[in-house]
Amino acid sequence: MCFISSASFINVCDFSSSEGSLLSDDILETPDDLDINVDDIDTPDDDSLGSLNNANELEWEGQSEIKSGEEGDGAGRLWRTVIIGDQEHRIDMQVIRPYLRVVTHGGYYGEGLNAIIVFAACYLPDSGCADYSYIMENLFLYVISSLELLVAEDYMIIYLNGATPRRRMPGISWLKRCYQMIERRLRKNLKCLIIAHPSWFIRTVLAISRPFISVKFMEKIRYVQSLEELAQIVPMEHVQIPECVLTAKHELKEDVCTITLKELLIDKKTINQTTEGME
Repeated sequence: MCFISSASFINVCDFSSSEGSLLSDDILETPDDLDINVDDIDTPDDDSLGSLNNANELEWEGQSEIKSGEEGDGAGRLWRTVIIGDQEHRIDMQVIRPYLRVVTHGGYYGEGLNAIIVFAACYLPDSGCADYSYIMENLFLYVISSLELLVAEDYMIIYLNGATPRRRMPGISWLKRCYQMIERRLRKNLKCLIIAHPSWFIRTVLAISRPFISVKFMEKIRYVQSLEELAQIVPMEHVQIPECVLTAKHELKEDVCTITLKELLIDKKTINQTTEGME
């Protein structure tokens, strides 16, 4: 399947009033309207991603310079040293090797070096795997450092949510850390965050995230329901779409991320504790 957009660039001037915007009336208004704690929701264990394609790993200009910061140790680990903000971090590249396709460069839009960053949630690790917290910690550092390397000017992020079972979706605390560690330049230069194939679950996670995400950032979020719709607004020539997303039923009848009433029923005190201190 191939998508070629007739538009040479995307209009990102005003997403807040669009039908698919996060600020539209079809979602919950505030975290106080929610009687759920995302981290307490059990996840099904019978979902499967199906077969994944052999998408390219992340590539960017200056990649050789980054690899020069990688070094091995006696235990067979491969470490990459990165600077995020003013702090030095070491990334265990060996443990996140199977998940590097989670973030890729999707080309450019408009004039200049306006990058398209693609985040494919289906490539995230299963929350039931061994050392899940350790893997996500290193993957978190990899994603943040990759953004700083890939972005030279304005940019957009395409979040591919399709074909992703709930047990592979990042938790709210992980998303919070990503947002808080992105430096101000990257937050300002982000022109649009497009979420393709949004489920009710991901909408709820974003609604709960409002206490620690600025209004300006929330206004940059837009939903698209299909790859065809995405191709109308984004140049798709260099966007890597996972095979499981291409073959999934894009109607998304919430069969991937089903949430029952029993899973949602928690008391008000719990949700208040979840959002406390996020501002």
